[in-house]
Amino acid sequence: MSIEFLTYIFIACSFVIYIGIAFWSRVATTHDFYVAGGGVTPLANGMATAADWMSAASFISLAGVISLAGYDASGYVMGWTGGYVLLALLLAPYLRKFGKFTVPDFIGDRYYSNVARVVAVICLLFISFTYVSGQMRGTGIVFSRFLQVEIETGIIIAMAVVFIYAVLGGMKGITYTQVAQYCVMIFAFNVPALFLTFTMTGHLLPLTGLGATLESGVYVLDHLDGLVEQLGFSSFTEGSKSSVDIFFITAALMFGTAGLPHVIVRFFTVPRVRDARISAAWALAFIAVLYISIPAVGAFGRINLIETVNGIDGQGTEYGAMPSWFQKWETAGLIAWYDHNGDGRLQYAAGGAFTGKDQRPDFWDVADDPVSRSMFNNTRPVMNPSAGDFDPQQQPFANELYVDPDIMVLANPEVADMPKWVVALVAAGAMAAALSTAAGLLLVIATAVSHDLVKSTLRPQITDSQELSIARIAAMISVLVAGYLGMNPPGYVAAVVAMAFGLACASFFPAIIMGIFYQRMNKYGAISGMLIGLISTLAYIIYFKFMGGTPDQWLFGISPEGFGAMGMLLNFLIAYIVSHLTPPPPKAIQQMVQDIRVPRNQGSAYY
Repeated sequence: MSIEFLTYIFIACSFVIYIGIAFWSRVATTHDFYVAGGGVTPLANGMATAADWMSAASFISLAGVISLAGYDASGYVMGWTGGYVLLALLLAPYLRKFGKFTVPDFIGDRYYSNVARVVAVICLLFISFTYVSGQMRGTGIVFSRFLQVEIETGIIIAMAVVFIYAVLGGMKGITYTQVAQYCVMIFAFNVPALFLTFTMTGHLLPLTGLGATLESGVYVLDHLDGLVEQLGFSSFTEGSKSSVDIFFITAALMFGTAGLPHVIVRFFTVPRVRDARISAAWALAFIAVLYISIPAVGAFGRINLIETVNGIDGQGTEYGAMPSWFQKWETAGLIAWYDHNGDGRLQYAAGGAFTGKDQRPDFWDVADDPVSRSMFNNTRPVMNPSAGDFDPQQQPFANELYVDPDIMVLANPEVADMPKWVVALVAAGAMAAALSTAAGLLLVIATAVSHDLVKSTLRPQITDSQELSIARIAAMISVLVAGYLGMNPPGYVAAVVAMAFGLACASFFPAIIMGIFYQRMNKYGAISGMLIGLISTLAYIIYFKFMGGTPDQWLFGISPEGFGAMGMLLNFLIAYIVSHLTPPPPKAIQQMVQDIRVPRNQGSAYY
């Protein structure tokens, strides 16, 4: 039985389960659509929250980024996990006690202003659409490789599935679908992780295997350091990013996690404040099951890639001798090779893809190569061995290989020659990861439009059924926009998601944290702070990602992925200054803030 056929079976079965749950849990009221009626148990909510939060970036891309970037990617692991702790301890219980449907709902009421509510909706749309583009990209990658269809076709299929269960079931359907998706996802990630760890080190757990020794007696990380340094890369355990950039990336991801609207809304679905705390603890435990395996999967994947491509002797592998998975990923446009020195062998070394020693002759025309043309923006610099650019006796061989970071987890089972059913299982898990987060994001977009923009601001007189219809229409439009963004993403999955976290960090986190803990914060400070944070971060990202900005122009050496933390500081500063130059909030609002933080009637069922 072929890998493709097995993958069809695994993914089709999972889709049947998801759609079946949607029909079983279809809703008829906005309360069910927005927050699942507020009756989800802490255990189910914890599992659903973990699935919602662990997106395609966690499942597909993070281990790949760690594999190719090493220490430079540590900020992703520290930021995302640390941020969830921050969210669970500082925000979730208080927001649940406030008892609203959405983050803009909280901001609109806390800051007694529909203008603040609309600004929050705008921030939510920027964050969510940036984030969802990475999820749709992830589904397209899975389909393109494993089901042998174009990335765009895969995204369209994913759009249809998400539309069915998000529009029918709302938050109720999404919650129980995400419980199923978590089970698929965690099983799919850890089976190959355990297999890979055991075959390479004899250890069963990836966490201990990362510090184990190989058959040669050399520690795993020492062996990997040696491999990458011999090929001209920086040491895997040291990296090349500055400490300042690592700090700001970690901070942006950490505080951005605490401001993610699709994760925050999950804590509105449980009956009591106490349940919000318990479900946060469950979610953290469920998240840890995957995250403790990611660094090992990244390290083992890098070793396997180097040894497969360069061969045991380090001289490269003949193209015709490469396993079938290589040509299939090549067809998908996510691996590419150009034979610099004409020896018919693949060679993977330091340097940007196809640049080698930065020799950039323009004699090679890529007009007949659509994959390269789309991937490298009509340029594919190469070295010309006939012109004498390349002498393997005088310098290391040039990099002949392009590897998309998003394929490392998906390709790992085939690279390690695992059973075919494991390969198919990983594909189903990756699909579950992308769809679970995409559905959550699309729901908060629909909720923000129908409840916060239409019901609370533009047309307060509409009925519950009319509001539900608007929510479903908004979800349908959101799916279409998300599909377009997935087909035209601004980068690989983890980088795109990091930008979304940066926007959440710069816009929502200060407004929420000051709204809970600082009674003097008023609507003027909150509005100006959110706008400054969002605009400054968005402008920085656009300039350096789309307008030709170069790393030597980074402010204080901070990359676009980390600038959200700087935007957050600007938000705090402006909000504080403006709030003290303008009238304080009404006494009723100040009392409400105090009531959120100070428990009362602790013997009641509410707590």
